[in-house]
Amino acid sequence: MSTTPRGNALRERLRGSHVADAVTWREHRRHDAKGSSFEKAAPSVAPTAGRADALALRGDLQRRLLEEIGDRNLLSADEAEVSAFVREFVERVLEEEEVPLNEGERRLLVEELAEEALGVGPLATLLADPAVTDILVNGPDQVFVEHRGRIRLTDIRFRDADHVVSVIERIAARVGRRIDAASPMADLRLPDGSRVNATLPPVSPDGPTLSIRRFGRQRITGHSLVESGSISAQMAAFLHVAIHYRRSVLISGGTGAGKTTLLGAMAESVPSDERIVTIEDTLELMLQQEHVVRLETRPPNVEGQGLITQRELVRNSLRMRPDRIILGEVRGAEALDMLQAMNTGHEGSLCTIHANSPRDALARLETLVLMAGLDLPSRSIREQIVSALDLIVHVRRDEDGRRRVASIAEIAGMEGETPLLQEIFVFRRHGMDRGQVIGEHTATGIVPRVVPSLRERGAEVPVAWFQATGEKAHG
Repeated sequence: MSTTPRGNALRERLRGSHVADAVTWREHRRHDAKGSSFEKAAPSVAPTAGRADALALRGDLQRRLLEEIGDRNLLSADEAEVSAFVREFVERVLEEEEVPLNEGERRLLVEELAEEALGVGPLATLLADPAVTDILVNGPDQVFVEHRGRIRLTDIRFRDADHVVSVIERIAARVGRRIDAASPMADLRLPDGSRVNATLPPVSPDGPTLSIRRFGRQRITGHSLVESGSISAQMAAFLHVAIHYRRSVLISGGTGAGKTTLLGAMAESVPSDERIVTIEDTLELMLQQEHVVRLETRPPNVEGQGLITQRELVRNSLRMRPDRIILGEVRGAEALDMLQAMNTGHEGSLCTIHANSPRDALARLETLVLMAGLDLPSRSIREQIVSALDLIVHVRRDEDGRRRVASIAEIAGMEGETPLLQEIFVFRRHGMDRGQVIGEHTATGIVPRVVPSLRERGAEVPVAWFQATGEKAHG
């Protein structure tokens, strides 16, 4: 029998109702996690001494577990190995110190400690909720989520700032990265593909922060976007034909507007017999085609070596015999290489860009080309853009949290030194009703200039797609 002070403390904390209280609290949280855990309040009863003791016990076991994981160099081990070690750790500690727990209570303790050891700690319930798209940790007592387009404060809490730091360090270790006072910022990725940004003091003087951008586990299709009202059936049909018959498309929009989601849905229009090369900062796209090669950038290591940029990947992709190049987001000098690829036999390629409107997207693309370091005149750059791109699809997240295609515009040539844009489809707003944006997608009445070339290639493009709502009613 253990007579150490730690063993006595463990047994004392778990006597009588303390265990039952802790298990009841845990089961309540597990029940909440089945729905939207952050929308439900914490247990209405006031915290009891038993619950406080149980939480203190869990914190003590977590610290001991993480110490052993570090000592055994298991921080970067796979999930199965870490889970097995957690189970062995709990059995060993509870047996050595004679802590009275039944099988169900042991199982709950193992699950909770495994969540901590595998890297996300108290955020595990939020990551299990498919409706949560962003998790924003501003400190141990402030965990926000974006749920169906709205940001809300949750009841999730960390023990203290050190607890947040330990979660950040474990996430970094599992992908072979390091974050500390000397390197206090990091862009990371969870095993499910979620993007993670973390900061530590002194960069964030108020404490450590953690931002997790999640991506759906199921691929969003064009059909599902039509059903949700993000795009009209006519717009989806037109984009399908344009992409299938090798028209190049640029998707623009703000942060979180749904650019990558739309890009993945539009990419399903690429014929299955074509070779696709995707280039991304973080792998997000899930394509259904069989012949897909995925390339991903790499940040520098702790010595500042090993950086692989998107521009290098774009250049390398040209040697891989691609039929289509899909660039997750153009954000630097790779803009020039992407335009040249579109102008030299890689028609029908797709990419996204941060911008507030189609016109802004063209201006920003021109600015990014200048980052390539070549002294090109503005007119030459604009001519390359007009020659390379056919359509700009602009997406927007409205006040009600819904993401919609706000405009589909065609690049219709140059007038002097200015690229001409003509809107083919728009979303017309009529107002707000109970917090919801009221409006409709409609054609502007302009028939795109690409229609004749699409028909020459065998596409069926009904003129009715482009008739404005009023024209259809009049007809």
